[in-house]
Amino acid sequence: MAEFHPLEFDRLPEDEMQSRARDFYQSIKNRRTVRDFSSDPIPDGVIEDCLLAAGTAPNGANLQPWHFSVVRDQGIKRKIREAAEEEEREFYGGRAPDDWLDVLGHLGTDAEKPFLETAPALIAIFQKSKTLDRRGVETKTYYPKESVGIAAGFLIASLHNAGLVTLTHTPSPMRFLNEILGRPATEKPFLLLVVGYPAAGCEVPEITKKPLAEIADFH
Repeated sequence: MAEFHPLEFDRLPEDEMQSRARDFYQSIKNRRTVRDFSSDPIPDGVIEDCLLAAGTAPNGANLQPWHFSVVRDQGIKRKIREAAEEEEREFYGGRAPDDWLDVLGHLGTDAEKPFLETAPALIAIFQKSKTLDRRGVETKTYYPKESVGIAAGFLIASLHNAGLVTLTHTPSPMRFLNEILGRPATEKPFLLLVVGYPAAGCEVPEITKKPLAEIADFH
């Protein structure tokens, strides 16, 4: 049985709650996915603290079914780019359905992924199907996909808060990441996150987000 202790929680005044919620929205709404990265290095400790923040995400039975592989080595980044582009050429060359390609069309994406080499860091996020429980006994994980998805969201928000930009890259399939990064078969590649600074003159597509009335209702 887990030990319990009193929750550390300070209830905020209502005006501060509203201010914090508004300030966070004003910051996060400026987050954009970019495809043109600078090669400038990221200061030591920034990614590490953002990963620790991601590791606080809620998850099934607190089994924390994630693993983050941070890649800064240029040779490894090149291998990942070559493998990803091979999958992407097959995707764009015939595997992707026409309606998906039509939806992607206005974003200007294609099989070439130079950002996988240019960006100073890649973070491969893996979803674990097995892990060790609190007693050190191997167990299957519960709700791993949902748990890792939440952790990935925490990580993206943390990196944005630290002044970095990201790209969520999902070549399909992604099993080449296991081989290149030496991860076991019990881990499924979930997401390849490209991290860094935008290149000088970086441009992003003109897009809008749905208003509150279209994404939520209140009862």
